[in-house]
Amino acid sequence: MKLEVLEKDSYYHIYNRGINGCLIFENDENKSFFLKQLSKYLYDKISIFGYCLMDNHFHLVIRLNEEEQIVTQAFSNFLNSYVKAFNKEIDRTGSLFEKHFKRIKPNDEKYLKQLILYVHLNPKHHLGLKFEDYKYSSYQAFISNKVTKVEKDEVLKLFGGFENFIFCHNQKNDFLTEKYTFE
Repeated sequence: MKLEVLEKDSYYHIYNRGINGCLIFENDENKSFFLKQLSKYLYDKISIFGYCLMDNHFHLVIRLNEEEQIVTQAFSNFLNSYVKAFNKEIDRTGSLFEKHFKRIKPNDEKYLKQLILYVHLNPKHHLGLKFEDYKYSSYQAFISNKVTKVEKDEVLKLFGGFENFIFCHNQKNDFLTEKYTFE
């Protein structure tokens, strides 16, 4: 699979999973640390439009604020820092993620909206959980009044406002898992 070249000011679906589908998060602390490291290494280099951390994979919807080389290096540093800490915690060695993080560039606004929906609905489709309550998804950040690092105003505008954002998430979205299978 040829990797999509990352371009400044473009949107991407960034995702990866554990080697052979292994767990990349064993507990909530791992997921919290992953988000902390994401912020530490990438906060000023990307804008986050959505994320979801599942036990054996993760999804990010981002826009690049810097050139490809800077962002790619920051992602490498971020993922390496997470893997080192994870491996040390569970007394493990070696690679944790599949070779390279995958990236797909949405080709239009409609695809970007469907991608955000897909990412937020991941807990429902993979685990049968209520996506609205899932702690390690950015959905909560969009519906709360708390200060957040996700691009809340921009995403809500993309969906036509807060009410429509919620409405779109609560529709029967089975087509998302059929048409947009990213794992």
